[in-house]
Order: sequence, then C-alpha cells, then structure tokens
Amino acid sequence: MENIERTGQREIGDPDKRGQATAAARGQADATWRWWPRGAAGGGAAMPRYTVHVRGEWLAVPCRDAQLTVGWLGREAVRRYVKNKPDNGGFSSVDDVRFLVRRCKGLGLLDNEDPLEVALEDNEFVEVVIEGDAMSPDFIPSQPEGVYLYSKYREPEKYIALDGNSLTTEDLVSLGKGHYKIKLTPTAEKVVQKSREVIDSIVKEKTVVYGITTGFGKFARTVIPNNKLQELQVNLVRSHSSGVGKPLSPERCRMLLALRINVLAKGYSGISLETLKQVMEVFNASCLPYVPEKGTVGASGDLAPLSHLALGLIGEGKMWSPKSGWADAKYVLQAHGLKPVVLKPKEGLALINGTQMITSLGCEAVERASAIARQADIVAALTLEVLKGTTKAFDTDIHAVRPHRGQIEVAFRFRSLLDSDHHPSEIAESHRFCDRVQDAYTLRCCPQVHGVVNDTIAFVKSIITTELNSATDNPMVFARRGETISGGNFHGEYPAKALDYLAIGVHELAAISERRIERLCNPSLSELPAFLVAEGGLNSGFMIAHCTAAALVSENKALCHPSSVDSLSTSAATEDHVSMGGWAARKALRVVEHTEQVLAIELLAACQGIEFLRPLRTTTPLEKVYDLVRSVVRPWIKDRFMAPDIEAAHRLLLEQKVWQVASPYIEKYRMEHIPESRPVSPTAFSLEFLHRKSSKIPESEEL
Repeated sequence: MENIERTGQREIGDPDKRGQATAAARGQADATWRWWPRGAAGGGAAMPRYTVHVRGEWLAVPCRDAQLTVGWLGREAVRRYVKNKPDNGGFSSVDDVRFLVRRCKGLGLLDNEDPLEVALEDNEFVEVVIEGDAMSPDFIPSQPEGVYLYSKYREPEKYIALDGNSLTTEDLVSLGKGHYKIKLTPTAEKVVQKSREVIDSIVKEKTVVYGITTGFGKFARTVIPNNKLQELQVNLVRSHSSGVGKPLSPERCRMLLALRINVLAKGYSGISLETLKQVMEVFNASCLPYVPEKGTVGASGDLAPLSHLALGLIGEGKMWSPKSGWADAKYVLQAHGLKPVVLKPKEGLALINGTQMITSLGCEAVERASAIARQADIVAALTLEVLKGTTKAFDTDIHAVRPHRGQIEVAFRFRSLLDSDHHPSEIAESHRFCDRVQDAYTLRCCPQVHGVVNDTIAFVKSIITTELNSATDNPMVFARRGETISGGNFHGEYPAKALDYLAIGVHELAAISERRIERLCNPSLSELPAFLVAEGGLNSGFMIAHCTAAALVSENKALCHPSSVDSLSTSAATEDHVSMGGWAARKALRVVEHTEQVLAIELLAACQGIEFLRPLRTTTPLEKVYDLVRSVVRPWIKDRFMAPDIEAAHRLLLEQKVWQVASPYIEKYRMEHIPESRPVSPTAFSLEFLHRKSSKIPESEEL
C-alpha cells in the first residue's frame, strides 16, 4: 500500500487536517442532500455511484455531488457499514475510524482530499482499509491471489471465433491469459438455435424428459409442472454450488468459462442463443465468478465448480473483474453494463453438466508440461557439459534401432546443442582424451527418459484436445433427429486417466534432474567444488537448494498416485462410478510446477558450475542460455538469500525464455541437415580408429 496515485497529504497522516476535511465534507454532504432532488444529479444526469468494499462487505454508495472528496466517500461507506452492525462494528464513533481508500483495480492509494470527479470514474470499485485491519488474520482483501497478470490487464481487441469443434490447447491458454475475446461462428449460431427449438417443443408439448421437465439424479422420476421449470433451473444452480477451497485464479476461471462456451457452441446442449450471447458478454468483460477449486468427483461432470460458474452468471454469489476486484456478482455485472442471466428450461443443466473443470486445468497442465519438457533437454545438456560428459550416447545409430519418436527427438536436440564441430566447445575439447568410458545414466539415458515423457505429453494432449471439442451434457439434444437422448458423455474418465498418466510421466523429468543436481553438488561425482561454492564450510552454496529439489521430488511421488483408480458412489447410488478427475487435474498441475522448480534449481547449479570451468567456454547455444540466466541471477560468489534466484530461474522456464534463446540453434541444425560429427577418443573403440593407429596414417591424409 505504499504507492500513492495522487500527491497531497492523506487524511490518515494528519489528524487535525483530517478533522477539518471531514467536517467540510459533512457540510458539503448536508447541503448537497438538501439541494438535489431524489434520484437525480445536476441537470437530470444520472447520480454517480461507487461500490465500496469494507471488511468483506460491499456497499453501494450514491454521491449527489462529484465535488465531494475521496475522504467523504470512505467516511460514508464506514458509516453505512457501522449502521448495519448491531455492535456498531466495534467502533464508538465513525469519526474515530482511521482508514485509507484505494482502487480495487491495481490497489493504488487515493488521496482523501481529492474530489471524486477527479480521482474516480463513475461506478468505480474502491476499497476502504481500516487502520490495523491489514495486519489482522480476518482481513479480506478485494483482490484474489495470483493476479499478477491482471494487475496489468488490458482489454483485448482480437477475437477467437468458437464453433465447438476446433479449439486448441494453445487457444484456451491464450484465452485464459486475456489475449482474446470470444465470438461465435455463423454456423455455431445456427446449430445452437436448432438445438433450442427442440427444447422449446418439449416444453410446449409437456413431454417428460430428464432434466427439462423432471428433477435430477435420484429425482429423475419426479415430473415438474411447466410453471416451475424456470425455478427448477435456478434451484439446480443454487443447490449444486457447494464447492470448497480457494477460488480459481482469474486465468483459470477464464479458461473454464471459455471452454464451457465452446462446448455450448457445438449445439447439443439446448441453450438459447440469447443466453449464450449473454454468457459471452460476461466473458468478454472479464467478469469471473467465484469458483472453488474442490468439490467435483468428475461424474456427472464437474457439477459443483460449474454450478458456481453459473451462479455468478445469474447474478448471485461473488464475482471478480479487473475493474472491481471481488464483489457481489450483481454489482460487478451492473458495473459493466450487463444483466444477470435469466435461465430458461434446461439452461441451468446446460451450464453445469460437463467435464470442463478437469479439461481446462488439464489443458494448462499439458501446455506447461510441453514447455518444461522441451527446456529440460537444454538444461540437461548444459549439465552434461559442466560434468564433462560425452556426446557418444546421442549417436543417431543408437536411436535408430529403438525408434521411439520422443527418444529420437531428444537425442537430436542434444546433438544440436552439443555438436563440437558445429558449435565449438572448449569444455568438450578439454576432456576429449580422458579415461572415462561412459557417463552415469542420468546423463547417458536422457533420450530414453526424457523421450518417453515427450511421448506421454503428446498422447495426453491428443486426449485433452478431443475433450476440448466434445459435447459432454446429459441429456444430449440432437436437432436433426428432433429428440434428446440420455447418455454418459459427462463421465470424466478420459481426461482423468490421461492426467494421471501425465503426472507420472512429467515427474520423471524432476526425478532425473534431482539426480543430476546431486552430481553437480557432490565433489566425488564431479570435478567441481562441494556444493558449487568457494570457501566451503564458511559458505554452504547449493546444499539446501538440492534438499529443496529432493523434497519436491518426494512430494511428486505421492502426487503421482492415480486419483482415477478411486471411485465413490454418490447421489443415492444413481451416480455409482465416478472418475475423480478434478483431483487428477489439480495434482497434475502441482507435479508440473514442482518439476519446473526442480529444473530451475538444476539450471542455476549448471550455470554456477560453468563459473569453475572458466575461461573455457561451452557451445554457442549453451553460452546463450548461460547469458540469459546471468541476466537475472548473478554468480554465486558467497552465500546469499537463494529463494529469489530460484524464483527468477523458474520464471525464465515458465515464460519459456530458455527455449526461446536455444530453439533457433536447434531448428537451424535441423534445417541445414548438418552431418553428424563423431569425434574420436581413446575410450571410443572403432575399427577405423584402430586402422589409423596401426598404419600410422595421418588423419589429414585419409580420404
């Protein structure tokens, strides 16, 4: 709360001035309330109104004179807050309350003496922080955790057109980051309308159809009269909004909402085009409902989280936007000129029945897994250089006789980064004639271990991509046949199994990386100082960084236990087999994050190892990686606070900066079809070398 948006003395800092400003503001307020007619501002203009957050509650505060000050707004909000409390909020007098006022968007502090017309826009969201509250465990901020991206949010100008059939994992991640708005293709609009006509016909003819004119789950045989069908849908959303835990971050909630829109656009859900367009308007305004991360068993779909999503859309529960922070959903929608959705028959069910929670989180997991798997090859290649390993194990002939796609690609990446003929390496030349025959498995077997991780990710991505563009409702509405059919597309077993598999696969990158960190830190396994630091004993270097990596790998082992092997019967044995896919998705994300952090530690350790090999230089692409790391983390000369360095390296991997600096060299090597170099050394037996040695023919004279 250090940043002040405007210059001037804040009310909290000068008690005397505070009292004068408050008295003046009250005088202004009294005159104003006598002067303006009810419900209007000067000239018949709409009365400015502000939504103010005080101690976890939201208050709508009208202001009939924009010349009133920020301090008046804060005081009036506190007065209204105290008025509604039986104990006066714990205050003997409103005048005794000391507070700060800040914008919800960006959390910038406001000067209490500034006029409202200068400091704020009409209908802006602000927060009153009462002195002492910020240090209290009961303090409820207006902003959620993890809104780094949204603190700099800019409304996108570009659109992605959704048709329910062609969304990619990359597209959904970009939508989550706020890079695009959403619109429907003309074809999607037509199929949505056709689907809705079937529902309208069912209602008009009073046909008994599950979820449209009946209850749900165990109540499937209970027929609901037509005059209560709208109430049925609202009750469904309210009762199923029973999740717990922290809310999804804005990015993840955007992904969830975007994916649900994509599924509805397929035209098998029965939602009306009018309602779907309302939902899209909410997404495009970045109004994001409060969705707890826990509560889904993954069949019948992700009912609890999707119900919370729908609850915000109908103007109930909490909602967040970059403009407002957390507030009551009805206020957030109103502030963006939007109206709550009024559910028609079947529309509540259409909004909440599907696997979109599992799939959207799984989409993020598989994209981050792809990024870290690519960069793991680069980090491992750097470690191999520092440990003075050989490139013989990456020979194309070795991998051609075991032709797994991932294995071949990883071996190629290692060659492209380590080829001494193409990228001269002084480090490699310094040990070409050493007496070591082969390296440890953690170096030699990288193509086999990293390779199967790449193949695992590719398999999981294919499952997730199919799921992104699948109709997962029940019942399904088939407009061409003019009927609805109950089925089981809501069951989350496909993404659940795939994401359990993803966690197991990606974990291996962390497991093998931690062993390479051990080799870097252990002087008996390398030619480097213990724990990669000078004056060992006085300095501990990477000792505990390695412990952190070991701890993360150990956690991963527990997280890799498949959640989809479990099932508990729910809904009075109607839903008697479930996928537990929500937990599969959340723990897959945690495994991926831990893997990123372990590789960040290895990246730091490998770069630190290079310091002890100077003035020798590694290959050009790996020197570029070293330079990138040194642009954010300086060499470790003596002990210092290490956590920020690990976080900085993690950020490089998360933003794929390591891949960006190395990939041009990898692709150039691929495009130029450079012949593979096979440097000769005494420890690599070959008949050609034996012939040259026995005949004593100089290598330069051979054809």
